[in-house]
Amino acid sequence: MGIWDLKKQLLAISAVLLLASCQQAKQEDKDSTDAAKSEQSAKESVKDEDKIGYALGAKMATFIRNDLEKYKMQGINKESVAAGFEDALQNQSKLDQKEIEQQFAQFQQKIQAAHLVAQQEAEAQAMAEAKEKAKPEIEAGDAFLAENAKKEGVKITESGIQYRVVKEGKIGAAKPAATDRVRVHYHGTFIDGKVFDSSVERDQPAEFALNQVIAGWTEGLQLMSVGSKYHFVIPWEKAYGWQGRPGAIPGFSVLQFEVELLDINPSSEKPKKAETKTN
Repeated sequence: MGIWDLKKQLLAISAVLLLASCQQAKQEDKDSTDAAKSEQSAKESVKDEDKIGYALGAKMATFIRNDLEKYKMQGINKESVAAGFEDALQNQSKLDQKEIEQQFAQFQQKIQAAHLVAQQEAEAQAMAEAKEKAKPEIEAGDAFLAENAKKEGVKITESGIQYRVVKEGKIGAAKPAATDRVRVHYHGTFIDGKVFDSSVERDQPAEFALNQVIAGWTEGLQLMSVGSKYHFVIPWEKAYGWQGRPGAIPGFSVLQFEVELLDINPSSEKPKKAETKTN
């Protein structure tokens, strides 16, 4: 959210408060026994030449009210906002420019924090709804992981990644760090065996930074030495998560990879990047 947007919101708050104050004064003079008629009279009392200004104030009021409700902003001193607005109009602000900027920075931080909370709540809700819809797929993935874990030679990392050594590299061969680039051949399938991506089928090794791919690869390939080939089964949380990769991998997908580590930080011409990069 830019500083202009925040200034617009602050101005809108002031407009809302001033408008509310005027409306309250008018309401005290009206006949309380006929509220509907009084409200209609108030609308008709707006002169044609004042309607643009009135509409602008109403627009800003709606804008700021919606945002305050959306982000649950509480504790703003309405009288101080109105006073600051009125003093500024008269060029008689009680705070100097530095103080105003300091206080405005605090307001900006509150808005940003509220926006972040709203985003997190919305994402959590979206994930819960998606998880409910994908319940059969999640159960199938869990069952596959449980069965695979029983197979001979399968090991499980603390984070839940399952792997089996197909071929081990030479004794003393180097292992990559998360900050290294690696060159690999890989073959990726869903739990039903359907291929979704394969450098082997393309006959073109892939090269990429190990910290720029899915978490399951970043962790799993650090177990391997050059020349090794491992078979990985990666839970959805360490693969493409609940959102998946649109058009290629559904959310909550448990994935299988057979990976051969060819080189670490190769100096020769770089092949295409792996298709397993994160979104």
